[in-house]
Amino acid sequence: MEHLLGLLRVRVVRGTNLAVRDIRSSDPYVVVKMGKQKLKTRVVKKTLNPEWNEDLTLSVADPSLPIKLFVYDKDTFSLDDKMGDAEFEIGPFVQALRVGLQGVPNGTIISRFQPSRQNCLAEESCIVYTDGQVVQNMCIRLRNVESGELDLQLQWIDVPGSRGL
Repeated sequence: MEHLLGLLRVRVVRGTNLAVRDIRSSDPYVVVKMGKQKLKTRVVKKTLNPEWNEDLTLSVADPSLPIKLFVYDKDTFSLDDKMGDAEFEIGPFVQALRVGLQGVPNGTIISRFQPSRQNCLAEESCIVYTDGQVVQNMCIRLRNVESGELDLQLQWIDVPGSRGL
């Protein structure tokens, strides 16, 4: 842990228009991976538009590692079904944290990102300075599936004794 830069809180807000993997519905959950870390949300039963509002916290030592998302349908008597995946980089988010933000007005947009072939964004995503925090709201389009998006929010947590940014 001596190389820890800080913690990244990934709030998995909701899923929208997720794929059907059971009869007319699914029992979705999300797995978030970064390097060797793996966290998951609870299962929301019988919905294609789940609301998780769940915070998953990753330790960040290497901001060049991508964050990988996997959505699954929970099954009782067989392997869980894949419902898509996505990944995104946190490098731009970490760079925004390194900018001097003293005296910056609340609600200031630090950076904007447009959807492209190089990312999984479904719509523009902004890194914003709000209430003394750097926050990024993202709508991520799932890959390798017929439909589905995830709404996420990133927030940095400084850790006393870490290397910091």
